Amino acid sequence: MSNNAQDSVAQLSSGDLAHQVAAAETLARLGTNAQPAAVALVEACGTSDESLRQWTSAALEDLGPPSPGQIAPLIKLARDPSTEVAYWAITLLGRAGDAAPSAVATLVEVLRNSSEITLRERSAWALGKMGSVAQPALPALREAAATTQPRLSRLARNALEALVS
Repeated sequence: MSNNAQDSVAQLSSGDLAHQVAAAETLARLGTNAQPAAVALVEACGTSDESLRQWTSAALEDLGPPSPGQIAPLIKLARDPSTEVAYWAITLLGRAGDAAPSAVATLVEVLRNSSEITLRERSAWALGKMGSVAQPALPALREAAATTQPRLSRLARNALEALVS
């Protein structure tokens, strides 16, 4: 991790809002080079501060897949009470693809049980990105495909097509 990214991760965790916003902005400008800060960015996006949330989201938009060492913390964050935190954790797990087989059970749980439709939709999308490791999710995806929620149904159907083809 570059010193810039390391310093920014420390600042994100500092509790000082001005430092957190500056760190998130720096990480957003680093693009894919901010990838080592993925978990810290996901944790920070649950803030009530609009500026910090915008910068963390901007940084997360440009990140690629998480590293193998980030999968377990992201699985935990996928169940976070903050919708924003859970959304980004699920997004990064989906970007991990077949490198995150340990995330399938959590994604199925969110798909079936979350009260937040955006998290259910994102879980269906993520499962569709995981390839054959997501085969255990087929029953949950079939259930979601049959729902009356049009976007969830479409995302679940897309995931099913990706998994069975």
